[in-house]
Amino acid sequence: MNKNGFLYRTFDLYYDGFRNMTLGKTLWAVILVKLFIMFAILKVFFFPNYIGQHADKGDEAGFVANELIERAAP
Repeated sequence: MNKNGFLYRTFDLYYDGFRNMTLGKTLWAVILVKLFIMFAILKVFFFPNYIGQHADKGDEAGFVANELIERAAP
């Protein structure tokens, strides 16, 4: 592999940076745990599948279009 290539130098920069981290590894772990909590746990409990529950199977787009038209009309 060409060691002067852009992709190699970019990969080497990030690889070397993550390898030499001490506090950064802990911070990345905290970030990943927070993202897991936000996307996995909160979604299940606080954001129900409204369209899936109210629309006919296969007509989700029609349901959304109908809702938008009804809400926009005074």
